[in-house]
Amino acid sequence: MIKSRICEILGIEYPLFQGGMAWIADASLASAVSNAGGLGLISSINAGTEAVRAEIRKCKELTDKPFGVNIMLQAPNAGEIARMVVEEGVKILTTGAGSPAPYMEMWKEAGISVIPVIASVALALKVQALGATAVVAEGAESGGHVGELHTMALVPQVADAVDIPVIAAGGICDGRGAAAAFILGADAVQVGTRFIAADECTVHQNYKDRIVKASDISTIVTGKTLGHPVRSLKTPFSNTFAKMEADPSVKPEEILSFGTGALRRAVKEGDPDGSYMAGECAGMVKRTEPARDIVADIIGGAERILSEAGSRLV
Repeated sequence: MIKSRICEILGIEYPLFQGGMAWIADASLASAVSNAGGLGLISSINAGTEAVRAEIRKCKELTDKPFGVNIMLQAPNAGEIARMVVEEGVKILTTGAGSPAPYMEMWKEAGISVIPVIASVALALKVQALGATAVVAEGAESGGHVGELHTMALVPQVADAVDIPVIAAGGICDGRGAAAAFILGADAVQVGTRFIAADECTVHQNYKDRIVKASDISTIVTGKTLGHPVRSLKTPFSNTFAKMEADPSVKPEEILSFGTGALRRAVKEGDPDGSYMAGECAGMVKRTEPARDIVADIIGGAERILSEAGSRLV
């Protein structure tokens, strides 16, 4: 099986991260991915600091393998979460939506590996200088909050610019995407959307059904006018959101109010008027299955493709 330096650094079997998807990535999913040999991640956007603490403790009961927590640094309780993960002995963090600088000294003193999600070479260099263990280079194909650059262009440029390991994210759903990422210079891949359809993912069944039924043109990016672009499935909610953005008579605060709580409603209630965040690879997810099978398919598929490519391209 494929190995890389990130496996040794983090103590994981395979160079595969599960995305720390807001409201979605909990102890059930994270432990299943970690038990399968990847790195499971728990989202810090989950009903408050103590709820996240509870998920961390639950994950420790469900696995003895490494797992981590994803911290959204613009969240109102980011400071509380930053201190709580130290208290709980978490050893791996991914961060997004802001700079980890205010917390790096505390985290490094606690022996935590900090892996920021970045969307440009400049940001990658900044967090490397801060002492980041690795970076997740996330392209605009991903679900949720997205940047401008796409995975195929972003990953090799970041890999060329930094000395620390690079984890590729955005549009990776199977062994083909993983193999491409490794060839581009990535040390590992991060997969989000496909894990929504994992048996151990606790989202509402409506969410899973929408992912499985998605096609190649099923996603849309909204929120650009607000400065926070988000990729999600096309639904009556996302279509209305896009129309509100395009209407100059609608104030930004009205749009923000309309979107508040929409992801939680989709995840927890399967609300058809919710926001179903998903990446462009949603159309490649054909069924629900155990997380272990997803990990094995992606890593095994990448290994097979890389081996076959060597003989096919000679």
